[in-house]
Amino acid sequence: MKPIRLLVVGQAKAPYFRDACSHYLDALRRYLPVEELLVRDGKSADPVRRKAEEAKALLGRLGPRDFLVVLDEHGRSLASRELAGKLRTMIEDPGRAPCFVIGGAFGLDPSVLARADLTLALGPGTLPHELARVVLYEQLYRAAAINAGAPYHH
Repeated sequence: MKPIRLLVVGQAKAPYFRDACSHYLDALRRYLPVEELLVRDGKSADPVRRKAEEAKALLGRLGPRDFLVVLDEHGRSLASRELAGKLRTMIEDPGRAPCFVIGGAFGLDPSVLARADLTLALGPGTLPHELARVVLYEQLYRAAAINAGAPYHH
Protein backbone atom coordinates (compact mmCIF):
# COMPACT_ATOMS: atom_id res chain seq x y z
CA MET A 1 0.00 0.00 0.00
CA LYS A 2 1.26 3.48 -0.90
CA PRO A 3 2.01 5.72 2.06
CA ILE A 4 0.10 8.90 2.65
CA ARG A 5 2.64 11.68 2.35
CA LEU A 6 2.38 14.68 4.64
CA LEU A 7 4.50 17.50 3.25
CA VAL A 8 4.77 20.37 5.72
CA VAL A 9 6.74 23.58 6.02
CA GLY A 10 8.80 23.91 9.18
CA GLN A 11 9.09 22.07 12.45
CA ALA A 12 6.34 22.31 15.03
CA LYS A 13 8.12 24.57 17.49
CA ALA A 14 5.91 24.35 20.58
CA PRO A 15 6.22 21.05 22.45
CA TYR A 16 2.45 20.65 22.77
CA PHE A 17 2.06 20.84 18.97
CA ARG A 18 4.92 18.35 18.48
CA ASP A 19 3.36 15.99 21.02
CA ALA A 20 -0.09 16.24 19.45
CA CYS A 21 1.29 15.64 15.94
CA SER A 22 3.26 12.64 17.17
CA HIS A 23 0.18 11.24 18.95
CA TYR A 24 -2.04 11.46 15.87
CA LEU A 25 0.68 10.20 13.52
CA ASP A 26 1.15 7.13 15.72
CA ALA A 27 -2.61 6.59 15.81
CA LEU A 28 -2.92 7.03 12.02
CA ARG A 29 -0.09 4.58 11.39
CA ARG A 30 -2.18 1.84 13.02
CA TYR A 31 -4.34 2.00 9.90
CA LEU A 32 -2.17 3.33 7.09
CA PRO A 33 1.46 3.85 6.17
CA VAL A 34 2.34 7.53 6.60
CA GLU A 35 5.41 9.50 5.63
CA GLU A 36 5.93 12.97 7.10
CA LEU A 37 8.31 15.16 5.10
CA LEU A 38 9.44 18.54 6.36
CA VAL A 39 10.78 21.40 4.29
CA ARG A 40 12.55 24.35 5.86
CA ASP A 41 10.82 27.63 6.51
CA GLY A 42 11.72 30.27 3.94
CA LYS A 43 14.41 32.69 5.09
CA SER A 44 13.15 35.90 3.53
CA ALA A 45 11.45 38.49 5.75
CA ASP A 46 9.22 39.40 2.79
CA PRO A 47 6.13 37.12 2.91
CA VAL A 48 5.85 36.87 -0.89
CA ARG A 49 9.50 35.86 -1.29
CA ARG A 50 9.28 33.54 1.67
CA LYS A 51 6.29 31.70 0.17
CA ALA A 52 8.14 31.47 -3.16
CA GLU A 53 11.17 29.91 -1.41
CA GLU A 54 8.93 27.41 0.37
CA ALA A 55 7.06 26.66 -2.86
CA LYS A 56 10.29 25.75 -4.62
CA ALA A 57 11.12 23.28 -1.84
CA LEU A 58 7.57 21.86 -1.73
CA LEU A 59 7.21 21.44 -5.49
CA GLY A 60 10.67 19.85 -5.62
CA ARG A 61 9.41 17.08 -3.32
CA LEU A 62 6.38 16.23 -5.45
CA GLY A 63 6.22 13.45 -7.97
CA PRO A 64 4.03 13.25 -11.07
CA ARG A 65 1.80 10.63 -9.45
CA ASP A 66 1.05 12.65 -6.32
CA PHE A 67 -2.59 13.51 -5.76
CA LEU A 68 -1.95 16.85 -4.14
CA VAL A 69 -4.26 18.05 -1.37
CA VAL A 70 -3.34 21.49 -0.11
CA LEU A 71 -4.71 23.21 2.94
CA ASP A 72 -5.90 26.73 2.33
CA GLU A 73 -8.52 28.90 3.98
CA HIS A 74 -10.31 29.27 0.62
CA GLY A 75 -10.56 25.52 0.10
CA ARG A 76 -13.48 23.17 0.42
CA SER A 77 -14.57 22.03 3.88
CA LEU A 78 -15.42 18.35 4.16
CA ALA A 79 -17.32 16.57 6.88
CA SER A 80 -15.37 13.71 8.46
CA ARG A 81 -17.24 11.03 6.53
CA GLU A 82 -16.69 12.93 3.27
CA LEU A 83 -12.97 13.15 4.01
CA ALA A 84 -12.96 9.42 4.79
CA GLY A 85 -14.51 8.72 1.38
CA LYS A 86 -11.99 10.96 -0.40
CA LEU A 87 -9.12 9.33 1.47
CA ARG A 88 -10.35 5.85 0.55
CA THR A 89 -10.62 6.87 -3.11
CA MET A 90 -7.09 8.34 -3.09
CA ILE A 91 -5.60 5.26 -1.43
CA GLU A 92 -7.35 2.87 -3.79
CA ASP A 93 -6.23 4.71 -6.94
CA PRO A 94 -3.32 2.63 -8.28
CA GLY A 95 -2.01 5.48 -10.43
CA ARG A 96 -1.87 8.19 -7.77
CA ALA A 97 -0.47 8.67 -4.28
CA PRO A 98 -2.09 11.01 -1.72
CA CYS A 99 0.07 13.93 -0.61
CA PHE A 100 -1.22 16.54 1.84
CA VAL A 101 0.56 19.91 1.99
CA ILE A 102 0.52 22.49 4.78
CA GLY A 103 2.33 25.74 4.11
CA GLY A 104 4.24 27.93 6.47
CA ALA A 105 3.20 30.90 8.57
CA PHE A 106 2.25 32.97 5.50
CA GLY A 107 0.38 30.23 3.65
CA LEU A 108 1.12 28.79 0.23
CA ASP A 109 2.49 30.38 -2.91
CA PRO A 110 0.07 30.49 -5.88
CA SER A 111 2.29 27.99 -7.74
CA VAL A 112 1.56 25.33 -5.11
CA LEU A 113 -2.15 26.14 -5.08
CA ALA A 114 -2.20 25.84 -8.89
CA ARG A 115 -0.69 22.33 -8.69
CA ALA A 116 -3.36 21.13 -6.22
CA ASP A 117 -5.82 18.41 -7.16
CA LEU A 118 -7.93 19.33 -4.14
CA THR A 119 -7.86 22.43 -1.95
CA LEU A 120 -9.10 21.70 1.54
CA ALA A 121 -10.11 24.05 4.35
CA LEU A 122 -10.27 22.88 7.94
CA GLY A 123 -13.14 25.25 8.65
CA PRO A 124 -14.16 28.85 8.05
CA GLY A 125 -11.58 30.34 10.41
CA THR A 126 -7.86 30.76 9.85
CA LEU A 127 -5.63 28.51 11.97
CA PRO A 128 -1.96 28.93 12.79
CA HIS A 129 -0.06 26.49 10.56
CA GLU A 130 1.15 24.43 13.54
CA LEU A 131 -2.41 23.99 14.80
CA ALA A 132 -3.62 23.24 11.26
CA ARG A 133 -1.10 20.39 11.17
CA VAL A 134 -2.52 18.89 14.38
CA VAL A 135 -6.09 19.24 13.12
CA LEU A 136 -5.22 17.68 9.75
CA TYR A 137 -3.45 14.73 11.39
CA GLU A 138 -6.43 14.17 13.70
CA GLN A 139 -8.87 14.37 10.81
CA LEU A 140 -6.84 11.89 8.76
CA TYR A 141 -6.77 9.54 11.75
CA ARG A 142 -10.54 9.96 12.12
CA ALA A 143 -11.04 9.28 8.41
CA ALA A 144 -8.89 6.14 8.56
CA ALA A 145 -10.80 4.96 11.65
CA ILE A 146 -14.11 5.54 9.86
CA ASN A 147 -12.87 3.57 6.85
CA ALA A 148 -11.73 0.73 9.13
CA GLY A 149 -15.05 0.64 11.00
CA ALA A 150 -13.32 1.53 14.27
CA PRO A 151 -15.35 3.22 17.03
CA TYR A 152 -13.27 6.43 17.27
CA HIS A 153 -15.82 8.48 15.26
CA HIS A 154 -19.16 8.59 17.02
